[in-house]
Amino acid sequence: MSTALPRPWLAHYPPGVPAEIDLSDAGTLVDLLDDGLRRHAARPAAVFLGESSGFAHLDREAEALTVWLQRHGVVPGTRVALMMPNLPQYMVAITAVLRAGGIVVNVNPLYTPRELEHQLRDAGAEVIVLLENFAATLQQVIERTAVRHVLLTSTGDMLPAWKGRLIDFAVRHVRKMVPAFELPLEDGRSVSRWRPALRSARGQHRSPVQVRPDDIAFLQYTGGTTGVSKGAVLLHRHVVANVRQCEAWFSPQFRSFGAQQLTGVCALPLYHIFALTLSFFFGVRMGVRLILIPNPRDLKALVGALRGQRFHMFPAVNTLFNALAHDPAFARLDFSALVVSNGGGMAVQQATAEKWLQVTGCPVAEGYGLSETSPVATANRLDLKTFTGTIGLPVPSTDITIRDDDGRDLPFGQAGEICIRGPQVMAGYWQRPDETAKVMSADGFFRSGDIGVMSPDGQVRIVDRKKDMILVSGFNVYPTEIEQVVSQHPGVLECAAFGVPDAHSGEAVRLCVVRSDPALSETEIAEHCRRHLTAYKCPRQIEFRDELPKSNVGKILRRELRDSARSTAP
Repeated sequence: MSTALPRPWLAHYPPGVPAEIDLSDAGTLVDLLDDGLRRHAARPAAVFLGESSGFAHLDREAEALTVWLQRHGVVPGTRVALMMPNLPQYMVAITAVLRAGGIVVNVNPLYTPRELEHQLRDAGAEVIVLLENFAATLQQVIERTAVRHVLLTSTGDMLPAWKGRLIDFAVRHVRKMVPAFELPLEDGRSVSRWRPALRSARGQHRSPVQVRPDDIAFLQYTGGTTGVSKGAVLLHRHVVANVRQCEAWFSPQFRSFGAQQLTGVCALPLYHIFALTLSFFFGVRMGVRLILIPNPRDLKALVGALRGQRFHMFPAVNTLFNALAHDPAFARLDFSALVVSNGGGMAVQQATAEKWLQVTGCPVAEGYGLSETSPVATANRLDLKTFTGTIGLPVPSTDITIRDDDGRDLPFGQAGEICIRGPQVMAGYWQRPDETAKVMSADGFFRSGDIGVMSPDGQVRIVDRKKDMILVSGFNVYPTEIEQVVSQHPGVLECAAFGVPDAHSGEAVRLCVVRSDPALSETEIAEHCRRHLTAYKCPRQIEFRDELPKSNVGKILRRELRDSARSTAP
């Protein structure tokens, strides 16, 4: 395997996008944050529940929290867990942990006790900052973890005092969203509250800490849908590089705005790598005003938060694009400023992209990446006016090759594993050298586990996940292809395809469908598939459901459907 590969995609880069980015002066995420927060100090940084927080305010609060963390034993290398939805406090906490030299462990706040215990124990987290809504979950597992210090925040902690008290009363007593909890204080543990903690440290200066580009910034845990969740080790230089790559890719599109401040919708959770890099770090670097959406599943509240706002950037996954595009209230919003709709996290379906374009006038520019790549590895050109159905071109300073199971590079047009090399690729999995060895090649490529093809111009198209491939009578069947076809039917809202055991063919395709037209029948779906798919790809079983199981970021969980089908099989 050669170390130098051709880069046919460079000939198709948008004007002004460089082949390589200069990282000689990139520094650390602390440098990026300190620079951005101070350079944009006079600008609003976040909008939450109708209230604005400025960059200068976030900077001051982060400084106070850094002091508090250092008082509670956070030194370079200490793992600090953050367990919150999209709140201004999250932005403050990430900044503070990194300034203290700590390692951020992002935690999905919807985790079950079992999932939370695994992640806290695996990471060795000693401090946790979490929304009080989830303290009852922590209570069930904290004594089996290394956590010694807990900082509790409430929804209203960074709102004006009167509004914060009102919101917190409603959350606790009207909506009853905070289950009763009692966190243990034995064995040197402490439990503190956000407002008094920061008040006690405000006006003081953090102890000097040397943070280097090769220090660990994040343990970014994979979704865990393929087994035990693993922590991708992201160094400061990995995430800084990806921010710079995104900046290079986006800059031509945003150049026309000059000094005007951009506004981005932050509906994807900040604990997910997509929003973490593309919304938060890129946002601080560029001075973007973020509209924070704490619960994107609450479409009414989401639309309410955007009403009366002009926004330029809207990153989302297919399911969120789809849900909003079919929401009449969303269609009445002002999209006159929207110039970038970033799709990622899962394949964006053509039907969804077409509906989104119809409603907003802004095409979906699909990209691709993983926790292991900080995350952005490829992106579509932002000047395209139509949906391509591909994940685009490798971003600057990134190599992509398609390889077979023996690690050999495959020719254009032939399906194989998408392999990625670049300055944004992780150092490995936390304390799992065996798992790291499975995914990192000798020449520095990360094996993504995704099956794709590359065209002669460097465009990459995902065929599917290796693990989701269905083997029907010796033929490879990829669920994404089936779902793309089925979603084109006007009576289909959402769908998922997966394999089930079959005595005749080894496996057969099963299809679960959520209808937008209640009159849609199995016969119509079957006929539609027969029209557009080779016989062996057509679903043998069709099931209508009211909803499909999804992860916290909106990915449809095929595995859950597959496991459920197999457990109920005769």
